[in-house]
Amino acid sequence: MITTISLSIQKRIRFSYAWIVVGIIFLVLLAAAAIRATPSIMLLPLEHEFGWNRPTISFVIAVNIALYGLVGPFSAAAMQRYGIRPMVLGALALLSLGTFLSTWMTLPWHMVLAWGVIVGVGSGVAANTLAATIVSRWFEARRGLAMGLLTASTATGQMLFLPLMAYMIDHTGWRSVALLVSAVSAIGIPLVLFFLPERPQDLGLKRYGVIADEAEPVASTANAFAIAIKALTSSFKNRDFWLLFFSFFVCGMSTNGYIGSHFIAMCSDYGILAVNGASILASMAVLDLVGTTLSGWLSDRYNPRILLCWYYGFRGLALLFLPHAFGLSYFGLPIFAIIYGLDWIATVPPTVRLANDVFGRLAAPIVFGWIVAGHQLGAASATLLAGFMRNSLGSYTMSSMLMGVACLITAYMVLRIKGQGQSSSGVLPAAA
Repeated sequence: MITTISLSIQKRIRFSYAWIVVGIIFLVLLAAAAIRATPSIMLLPLEHEFGWNRPTISFVIAVNIALYGLVGPFSAAAMQRYGIRPMVLGALALLSLGTFLSTWMTLPWHMVLAWGVIVGVGSGVAANTLAATIVSRWFEARRGLAMGLLTASTATGQMLFLPLMAYMIDHTGWRSVALLVSAVSAIGIPLVLFFLPERPQDLGLKRYGVIADEAEPVASTANAFAIAIKALTSSFKNRDFWLLFFSFFVCGMSTNGYIGSHFIAMCSDYGILAVNGASILASMAVLDLVGTTLSGWLSDRYNPRILLCWYYGFRGLALLFLPHAFGLSYFGLPIFAIIYGLDWIATVPPTVRLANDVFGRLAAPIVFGWIVAGHQLGAASATLLAGFMRNSLGSYTMSSMLMGVACLITAYMVLRIKGQGQSSSGVLPAAA
């Protein structure tokens, strides 16, 4: 049925169905991004209602972020083994279920189970590894642009939902927010079920940008767990893998882990209301929508190592400036928001391009899944570290300094990535 619907749509449009697939996955990632941003807006309300301290809630967010990263490579392998559609449908069901169950939580372990485990696993499937798999399967040309658009879904999700969620918390309580994001995830299920083909060949198409006939790579029929572990162990010997892994570790520390989880709470330390803090975060998301899409376009044309150097360098300077931004009256935070916002997730498209260059089109999504695991482990570490440092030092100043310096070191480190290509056959087990 899905093939019939998709073929009917393809006959009525003058562009490739690949861009419709990008639109569908954009909406899936947008819903997942809204859910991942929700705990940051719920941090203070949960403190007030249940008396939980900041390190306790930070631990839950850290579990969510860690699972989001660790599930990624196994999810990418499972997509090659079992298909994209069933994996995405399962992820949306988990996201909807976990957020719905959280409305009954009264103890910290309830939140660990709902938001940490169930939502964390669902988020791990609906993540950048999904975007990388889609781009690898559907695109030969314009990969950077497609990846930039899909990555920008995170910014769009925050832009659309954060101010609304902050308003709802103030007027109807945090449970209404949990119900909202649960419903958004559920709405995505029929969209994927009826309009997302597995591959271009199902519609009689080639990958976007492919003109001549070519043999499609044969994915392994081995166990998905074995595929993911094989990709990891084979990558151990590659220095570029570790440079990408640790650079993305710092990326996660300085984005999801620190700003994404603590910025609204940080604003409250300076007397800025949660709604206003969420609005500032949403404005940065608007800028990131521009910056990440532009980064994808640039990644198709320029050296991705040089792009990453600039991105991490500017982000480091912005984070070093952040503690001073609150003391500069009207101009401080807008300056930070512009620099940091344009740069927020701009690192993803050039990192994906480097992964494709080094590991090959078939293996790259799985290896990139392990690189994303590094991103989320960094984010989880930063969430915990910033929570404990705020609890013990009374401010986020030292955390900002630490994140800024780490980004500046990474700006130099990424220049040492060689980016020499290799066949994917050494990374994935042979097809049965």
